[in-house]
Amino acid sequence: MRRVVTLLLPMLLLAPVLPAAPASADPPPAAPGWTVDGDVVAWTSPAPVPLTDAGVEFWEGNRLLGRPSSSPDMRTFVLKAHRRGAGALEVRASGRRLDVTPPELPTAQMAPASLPPLLPDASTDPGTPGPFATGTGEYTLDSIRLPGYVTPIEMQAVVVAPKGAPGKRPLVLFLHGRHLTCYSKSDPANTTAHWPCPAGLTPAPSYRGYLKTQQLLASQGYVTVSISANGINAQDALQSDSGAQARSSLVRTHLAKWADWAGAGRGSAPGIVKDAPAADMSKVMLAGHSRGGEGVNRAATDSLTPPPGDTGFGGPVRWMIKGTVLIGPTIFGHNPAPDVPSVTFLPGCDGDVADLSGQMYVDKTRGVGQGTALHSALYIVGANHNYFNSEWTPGQSEAPSTDDFRDADSDAVCSPQAPTRLTANQQQAVGATYTAAAARLFLARDAKVLPLLDGTGVRAPSAGPARVLSHAVGADRKALVVPDAATRAEGSARICAQRTSDTTAACLAPGGPEQPHFVGFSGLSEEPDRLAVALQWSAQGELATVRPAGPVSLTGARALALRLIVPPNSPATGFGVAVTDHNGQRMRLGSVSVTGLPATSRLRGLWAQEVRVPLPASGVGRVVSLELTPESPSGQAWLMDAYGWGDGLPVVLPRALPRLDVGEMTVEEGQSGTNNLQFPITVTGNGGGTVRVYVADETGMNHITSLVTIKPGQRRIDVPIPITGNTRFSWDVSRGVSVQPVRGVVAGASEGGLLVRNDDPAPTATASPVADRVTEGGTLAWKVTLSSPADISVYLNWQPLAVTGAPELSTTDVDPGWLKTVSGEEPLPSRPLSSVRIWSTVMIPAGQTSADFQVPTSADAETEPEEQVRLRFEMFFPESNAFEVSATVADAAT
Repeated sequence: MRRVVTLLLPMLLLAPVLPAAPASADPPPAAPGWTVDGDVVAWTSPAPVPLTDAGVEFWEGNRLLGRPSSSPDMRTFVLKAHRRGAGALEVRASGRRLDVTPPELPTAQMAPASLPPLLPDASTDPGTPGPFATGTGEYTLDSIRLPGYVTPIEMQAVVVAPKGAPGKRPLVLFLHGRHLTCYSKSDPANTTAHWPCPAGLTPAPSYRGYLKTQQLLASQGYVTVSISANGINAQDALQSDSGAQARSSLVRTHLAKWADWAGAGRGSAPGIVKDAPAADMSKVMLAGHSRGGEGVNRAATDSLTPPPGDTGFGGPVRWMIKGTVLIGPTIFGHNPAPDVPSVTFLPGCDGDVADLSGQMYVDKTRGVGQGTALHSALYIVGANHNYFNSEWTPGQSEAPSTDDFRDADSDAVCSPQAPTRLTANQQQAVGATYTAAAARLFLARDAKVLPLLDGTGVRAPSAGPARVLSHAVGADRKALVVPDAATRAEGSARICAQRTSDTTAACLAPGGPEQPHFVGFSGLSEEPDRLAVALQWSAQGELATVRPAGPVSLTGARALALRLIVPPNSPATGFGVAVTDHNGQRMRLGSVSVTGLPATSRLRGLWAQEVRVPLPASGVGRVVSLELTPESPSGQAWLMDAYGWGDGLPVVLPRALPRLDVGEMTVEEGQSGTNNLQFPITVTGNGGGTVRVYVADETGMNHITSLVTIKPGQRRIDVPIPITGNTRFSWDVSRGVSVQPVRGVVAGASEGGLLVRNDDPAPTATASPVADRVTEGGTLAWKVTLSSPADISVYLNWQPLAVTGAPELSTTDVDPGWLKTVSGEEPLPSRPLSSVRIWSTVMIPAGQTSADFQVPTSADAETEPEEQVRLRFEMFFPESNAFEVSATVADAAT
């Protein structure tokens, strides 16, 4: 049979393509719970689910089915998915169940949590307002159309700029995350995800939520703009990348306008822009909150290497992105821009992106790019997800808003009254202060703020009482231990896999919530390149030795920096640190101590803290091993990596690495034989590198993985995927394809896949009588037969129909246990069988062609005429034909 091949970019995964919601009232919501109709799976919540950044996921056991689209009333979620019967259906968001009530915390975990000690003050405070007065205004431009989005996207923004600042000024652009789009000013319960807003509803002004930070930056001489993305939020559930590419396009469209307004097009600029100093487009920083964080990261990548088919959205790139600030960000693609410096906020009480997956903006850059860009993570004790945006904060916002940390009143760390929890104003002071620190570092190259971001362990006074812990990779660091396949561990240490189903090799025991450093990508259970060092000891002094692949020179480094994890709430855990050089000389460098983060069972507290020991001024030779000696009687810890640290700030040169984009291909399975389809992954840009490719098997439960080397000038990767054709009906099969950069490459669309369409007709069903005339007490029986076997189990509904012209079999004429099983009803009062609603089906297993169906009858002492029963069968999974059968039950006394 002819094989049909279609290449679709961008990929829409398996979500049904739904039109944009009309500006009208929503239909009545469905009853709460699950509905499965063929390969369309739907879940309806008893109450609206807030439009969150983590988004909703459907799982079948431990298999990710996909991210569903949602109704505008945010109650019903729909996904076209291919179930395998491998487990119960679940609704999750950031690893947490939404379809069940979470269990109460054990009483033992309800004790008040202790605050970490307050860090010493840094030598400089970036949260101090600058010398300039500021001006604020807004602009609205013509909406733009983006591929895959039915409704145009607004071009609206608020600008805060310094007054009287000389010359061109650096530009900072903010992008908010995924939040409700419309609300009623008279009814707080009336919120929707429509766009544009229906009559009577007002757009949520999420883009105005960073005014405090904008005003601080503007007073310091930066031009700031915060842009609106409601149109994307209302439609991104239909996108396989959850809107990352669209957000990048929106950001770049605004940047193109600012490039115009900074030059010859200044005369056409909006009033607030003309009143502000011209923007210095060679010094741009992007700040994104939640999905906005993923959007600005993609914009940084796209500005260096545009995506395939990109129209430019304003022409060629006329700006330079010097750094990004990522606030509680999502990173569905696990594809950070490795050579663009970044600072990532990880809110300890994040109830939305609760797995703190933004940690991957640090960890997934190691070894990928040049290594000179600083990538910093800030763990902020007591901060939630929403309060960084005042328009998402109760008491400050125009639209309805909430504390995103669910059940906050019962949590020892995150309840509003806990000493560890930040108030909204405190949290916003943290956001403003550390965003300003990033601006001074990335745009002004002021190294005095570097200790606030690089793990040195100091605090900014303007952040108030907040405990902000930092660690970093990149910048002036020399890798000593970044665990890989060549790393060896001895004694109380072992190399462990961050993502594996092998419990003996795993870093963490299975079944717990995903932790920041160990969060998974795209439902993968195995990721061979992600390793760490697990330490476990039962006696003080049990030595742990880690050996890198070869000797490492630490020449020029001032200290040895370790990123170490200890269990939450654990007391101070000390380690002696020593190294051995290639001559066999052992040097004891000193001791470090790490105290567990305050946490409960609701929080992700396994986060690596940076600790350092000084290196001798005389230097060390080439190091061949690192030793950690526990100073406590027992315990466990995890070493993420170790570096020779220096306090320099290398110049980061933009580098357009080769870029990978995975699309979608659709084929028909064919009638016979196995063919190796070459699935294409697009490569753009110049240079070579290494990427890991994952291909899902036909069950979707496992993945075949391979390391692929990209050669300079290569324009595509062809991934062989076997397709076996036959003449039996089956569901369409989705073969997910994903990529993860390993070295020298970046990823844009990191997920895509192959859809193998079934090209065989569904079988039809018939029934032949085995016993269609029995005496009461006997069993009516039929054999239900398919016209051909199928590769899936086939299901038929059946229902009694009313009988005309003869007495009908009643509920007291059939076996009462059978009636209870198929309908849940009791025989009395006696009534026609056709009045009973049947909830039973006939199932014919995959590969088989028949199944037996029986109706057991009951005998009684009454004299009755012959009774009839009429049954209708309808094949619904898959949809096919319907048919009827009838039978007679004779009285035992006649």
